[in-house]
Amino acid sequence: MARRAASGDEGRRPTTIRDVAAHAGVSVATVSRILSGTYPSAPATRGKVMRAVRELDYVANANARGLAGASSRSVAIIVNSVVSPHYAHVAQGVQAQAALEGKLCIVGTTGGDPERELATVQLMRQEHAECVILVGNVVNDEAYRERMGEYARALALAGSRLVLCGRPALGPDVPALVVEYDNTGGAYAITSHLLSAGHRRILFLGRRDGYTTPDSRVSGYRKALADHRVPHDPGLEVEGTMERREGYRMVRERLAAGARDFTAIFAGNDLIAAGARQALREHGLRVPDDVSMVGFDDLPPAADIDLTTVHVPHEELGRTAVRLALAREQDAGMAEHVLLGTHIIVRDSVRPLREAAP
Repeated sequence: MARRAASGDEGRRPTTIRDVAAHAGVSVATVSRILSGTYPSAPATRGKVMRAVRELDYVANANARGLAGASSRSVAIIVNSVVSPHYAHVAQGVQAQAALEGKLCIVGTTGGDPERELATVQLMRQEHAECVILVGNVVNDEAYRERMGEYARALALAGSRLVLCGRPALGPDVPALVVEYDNTGGAYAITSHLLSAGHRRILFLGRRDGYTTPDSRVSGYRKALADHRVPHDPGLEVEGTMERREGYRMVRERLAAGARDFTAIFAGNDLIAAGARQALREHGLRVPDDVSMVGFDDLPPAADIDLTTVHVPHEELGRTAVRLALAREQDAGMAEHVLLGTHIIVRDSVRPLREAAP
C-alpha cells in the first residue's frame, strides 16, 4: 500500500488513529494502548500495528498542518532506564543544557525494547520536540541501522533532529548527529596502566559480543596487550552484562572453577567492579593487596570503593548533544560528529607487582 503524503498535499486529510486501526485490522483501543506502551499484546498484533504506523506515517501526518506554525520549546531524551547512573548523568546534562537554551526536557524510557523505542520516538514527533536524543549501548546490526535511518528521516521531515549519543554513526546518507566518547582509547589507557604496574594476567569482565560499548572496550584492552607484547588469552575475557550482580557472578564462578589465574581485573564498568569486589572479599581476597582492579565510567560506586577507573564525561555528552542539535544552518562550522575524550582517575585499587614492567 502506498504511503500517504507527509506534507505538501492539502487535498488529503491527516492520517488518524482510526486509519491505523483499519490498516492493521485491529480496534482503535488496541492501537492506542500499544502506542502508549500499556498493552501486553501478542508480538504479531504489535508488529501489525507498528507496521501500519510506519506505512501510514501516522504521527507526521497527524501534525503536518500544525508543524509549519509550531514553535518547539522542548528537547527529548530516550534512554533504556533512568535507574542506571550512566543514563541518569547523561540525562542531567541534557536537562541542564536545555534549560540554558530555554527549552523543556522530556525524558522517555524504553526498557531496551525496540518497538517501545519506536513508539516513544513517534510520541516525541507528535509533541514537536526540536530534537530527539537516543542514548546507550546497542547491537549495531543491519536491523538497528535500518530502524535508525527511518527515525532520522521521519524526524527530519517533521523539522526535528535525531542525535545518537554514545552510539556509532550510521553513515553519510542518514540525517543523524552523533556525540560519542572515546571508549576504545579509555580502555587502552586503563589496560596500559595495569600493564605498566607489572600485571600480565588481566581478567576482563563484561565481554558481550555484538554490543557497541563492550566491544569497543574489549578492543582497547586487546590493543594494549598487543602493544605491550603480552599474549592475548581469550580465556581471560568473561562474558556478562554491565550490572553489579553480573560482576559478582563472574568472579564467584571464576574462583569456584579452580586456582586463581589472574593478578588484576579490568571490570567493564564500575558497577561490575563493585560486584566483583564483593565476590573477591567473600573468597578472602583483598583489593589491591591480593588482586588489583580497575573500572570504567567514574560513576557511583567508584569513589566509594576507591577504584581506579576511566572518567567518562557523561553530563558533557548530554550538553553537547543538545548544543549540536539546536545548531542550525547558520552554524556552518558546527560538526555533525563529536568525539569526547576520556581519562584515567587514579585511586588506590592497583598494586604494582614486584616484577619490573618492560
